[in-house]
Amino acid sequence: MGHQGSRGERRISSVFLGIVAIMAVTGWAVWTGYAASPGLAVFLFVTSAWIVSLCLHEYAHARTALHGGDLTVGAKGYLTLNPLKYTHTLLSIVLPVIFVILGGIGLPGGAVFIERSSIRGRWKHSLISAAGPLTNVAFAVVCTAPFWLGALDGVPLVFRYALAFLAMLQVTAAILNSLPVPGLDGYGVIEPWLSYRVRREVEPLAPFGLLAVFALLWIPGVNAFFFGAVDGLMSALGVSDLETYCGRDLYTFWRESDGYCAVPQD
Repeated sequence: MGHQGSRGERRISSVFLGIVAIMAVTGWAVWTGYAASPGLAVFLFVTSAWIVSLCLHEYAHARTALHGGDLTVGAKGYLTLNPLKYTHTLLSIVLPVIFVILGGIGLPGGAVFIERSSIRGRWKHSLISAAGPLTNVAFAVVCTAPFWLGALDGVPLVFRYALAFLAMLQVTAAILNSLPVPGLDGYGVIEPWLSYRVRREVEPLAPFGLLAVFALLWIPGVNAFFFGAVDGLMSALGVSDLETYCGRDLYTFWRESDGYCAVPQD
């Protein structure tokens, strides 16, 4: 292992570049209608773009931690954007992808381990935790830019639907991850400001926070409230319910479609 901060520790990994290449090629296939199955192309494009956003989310945590004083993130490989370097690949990548497939929600994954003892100052701790969800917010703004800029002329319908669904995943991830629930980034933002006693009492709950949130989403009233908030935000970003619905309809190409989102073929 080279000295701390060496180029090798920061070189973008071939794994990440491979995922970006898949995103680019399948995005092109969705845009041009080149794929024999638009649904499969949308599935591959959105899934690879979602994994890219997960990598950027964790990179944001690690990069902010590096500037905050944790000099171990480089040696751990967190600055290479390689998802296989995360503390728990299953939690960080596999589960979030499964949740997208099953529920159409962007589930944040638990991933990089920050040496919190190396970081001095409450604001630095809060900023490290906030960096992840802010990355999802930025991703959502970029994905919805054609919608709120009114620049959809010439954007193929299928690509528009795919972007809408991808943006919705970013919005759901940003909202869920910002909740002040132990184990989620939202709690990480407020934790430095809590008393030692409260932090000690809450600490054992951290591994179950995400499970608790997911369990709550199964309650119809909570689910309706949550997706109502998501729809409101998406609408503010210029994306209609129909566009996100059709994006998800195309994404789950293995399910029988109701034909509501049928895209005319050239």
